[in-house]
Amino acid sequence: MQQYALKRIALFIPTIMLVTIIVFLVMRLIPGDACIAILSDGEATFTQKDLHDCRVELDLDSPMVVQYFDWIGGAVQGDFGDSLWFKAPVMEELAERIPVTVEMTVLSMLIAVVFAVPLGILSALKPESWIDYAARVFTLAGISMPTFLVAILVVLGLVHIFDWLPALGYQQIWVDPWANLQQMIFPALTLALYEMAFVARVTRSAMMEIIREDYMRTARSKGLSEQIVIFRHGLKNALLPVLTTSGWIFARLFGGTVIIETIFLVPGMGRILIESIFQRDYTMIQAEIVIVAFFIVTINLCVDLLYGLLDPRIRYS
Repeated sequence: MQQYALKRIALFIPTIMLVTIIVFLVMRLIPGDACIAILSDGEATFTQKDLHDCRVELDLDSPMVVQYFDWIGGAVQGDFGDSLWFKAPVMEELAERIPVTVEMTVLSMLIAVVFAVPLGILSALKPESWIDYAARVFTLAGISMPTFLVAILVVLGLVHIFDWLPALGYQQIWVDPWANLQQMIFPALTLALYEMAFVARVTRSAMMEIIREDYMRTARSKGLSEQIVIFRHGLKNALLPVLTTSGWIFARLFGGTVIIETIFLVPGMGRILIESIFQRDYTMIQAEIVIVAFFIVTINLCVDLLYGLLDPRIRYS
């Protein structure tokens, strides 16, 4: 297990470095000039000297290799530079927004797992029953509907049917838990719907495969109760693919909050990313993509380590 963990951790650093190189190159190769976008804001006129001074100030006149190492050197210390639009350090702007996105992601993941795993187990234990059919209809509907459409339908339904608009903005959970729950529950439910359907299908498939195994019949023949057979012997093995799927889902949720935060006006990373794209704030976009990528790679690393811990058979040769 130790060798397996060390090899997985050893792959973490080069993966992050590769991500930073790709992000840096893409931001430099896309059409447009950051200085022209800044100087022409509000249709203001500028001279060639203004353009040159701007490029010197942003260090855009240096060779690309020098720019990369200057940028990555600051990023390692938590300094991604100053935002071109907000005129402030990038991390100061993101410091209050990262916890919002993390909270919504964690809440969505909890909702998805808490509801989906029991639903998948019941569907597998009672195949071709009304529970199984209802679960399959729910999962197909959840997977088929785009997240942005669900978000819009939720807002319209709450307004037109219940004459109630979800609380907008964000209130910190330690300041006002009830207000925080009102603001976050519907965005989290919207995000969780697709993931809930996906996890339920994976759980059902894994459980239906496990309950047919020989060791499950052996456990029953020993006189063990059905609850012990299902939860102690079956669920433990069935959760391995669910764990893998959940790790991918958690990473997907963290990177996929852009539209939901925009629709529900949640002041998280996704919303500021949209604003930065419209304002061509390259330093902010660059920093956000790297931070999201870091979270995703870290989540995948944790899932790999947990997978090796739960299943001793998984090892590198």
